[in-house]
Amino acid sequence: MDNQSTSSALTRIQSLLDEFSFVEVGRLVEARSTDFNMAEKKAPSDGVVTGYGTIDGNLVYVYAQDAAVLGGSIGEMHARKIAGIYSMAMKNQAPVIALLDCTGVRLEEANDALFGLGRIYKKQTLASGQIPQITAIFGNCGGGLTVLAGLSDYVLMAEGAKAYVNAPDAVLGNKDDAIAKAAKREEYGLVDFDGTEDEVFAQIRKVVSVLPGNCEDGGVLDECTDDLNRAVTGFDTLSADEAVQQLADNGVFIETKKGYSHDVVTGFAQIGGETVAIVANKEKALTWKGAEKAAKLVTFANAYDLPVITVVDVTSYKNTECTESHMPTSAAKLAYAYANADVPMITVVKNALGTAGLSFGAKALGADVVYAFNNSKIGVMDAAQAAKVVADSDAEAEKKFASENTALAAAKRGYVDEIIAPEETRQRIAAALQMLGYKSVYRPDKKSGTV
Repeated sequence: MDNQSTSSALTRIQSLLDEFSFVEVGRLVEARSTDFNMAEKKAPSDGVVTGYGTIDGNLVYVYAQDAAVLGGSIGEMHARKIAGIYSMAMKNQAPVIALLDCTGVRLEEANDALFGLGRIYKKQTLASGQIPQITAIFGNCGGGLTVLAGLSDYVLMAEGAKAYVNAPDAVLGNKDDAIAKAAKREEYGLVDFDGTEDEVFAQIRKVVSVLPGNCEDGGVLDECTDDLNRAVTGFDTLSADEAVQQLADNGVFIETKKGYSHDVVTGFAQIGGETVAIVANKEKALTWKGAEKAAKLVTFANAYDLPVITVVDVTSYKNTECTESHMPTSAAKLAYAYANADVPMITVVKNALGTAGLSFGAKALGADVVYAFNNSKIGVMDAAQAAKVVADSDAEAEKKFASENTALAAAKRGYVDEIIAPEETRQRIAAALQMLGYKSVYRPDKKSGTV
């Protein structure tokens, strides 16, 4: 690449990877098209730097687009280079990191460019569940490039970046770029993390350090520098954000889809040095977005053999028209994700009422160990509401339902394995993880599920 392009694509790669570790692949590749005076346009490396290097000694493959070269647009050879990097990454079982800065498909190359983009979609689909795919958006992420981000496992967005399918000024009712800049906000659900370029690079390095390099490696195991027997005082009264940090070694929690759906928190942490996925309810009423957010993390964890820790504190579905219309399919995705998972699953119940509570890693869905507290409520419905439906709010009926909605009643029926003291939660989870280290599950042969 020339000096102009070095300032963006190559510099970003060098800022991300370990010093002097990057090896470029395909540096001399050029565009083949001569239509629309393309032969006269200077396009070093066809606008994308591809290669491999290390992050904290871990092998990764990376590509970075350069907006200074034809707007970073995807042409035939540009796409071929990216597809080639995917082929290398899958052969060598290492993550792919994409640094996007692109206006979209290169119009001058027409169908050749479009076919090239489709080839990348295919590679990403084949790589899904085999190797982690991490995408960071810098500058523009236009048109079909947003699909590249959507096919990734973890997406980051730098300050000032824009993500859009249609040009912002072409969207009906939108006269500025507010929609493009808002891709990181809660209503979109595309982005896991946003910040400055330096913060994005630091977060990528953090994510790579805790995730396995591929689906064959199993969970990451590091030396634990935190006390496995550390008590978590008042765990049953902590907010979800506080709870997940208290469970994690040294309080380090990497949140996913942070701005999307505030009723559920999801992310990665290490407990006893082992990487786990954690799902926790932030609000007692579950939204359809929260259900899908949780399902996505559980599905990812199952693909990469990461244990799933669930802290359940939910009593109903959100009572809104939007949730009512979406929840049947969203709740199905959540229940399916848990029931389909064959990784170690440990569930801690604060409150779990109705099918909303059932969907979050219940014993019936395959949880290996379920803990609850003395004051946990577990049942089909709130006692007062159940009595109103069954016995016209009869006081004795409400008392009966209240006695059934207890952790003790659930434990007597085998739906809870043990009632524990809240402060013991971290040490109990750590011990259960060690016990489940060699979990093996037989499943009937089939090609794929359909949910």
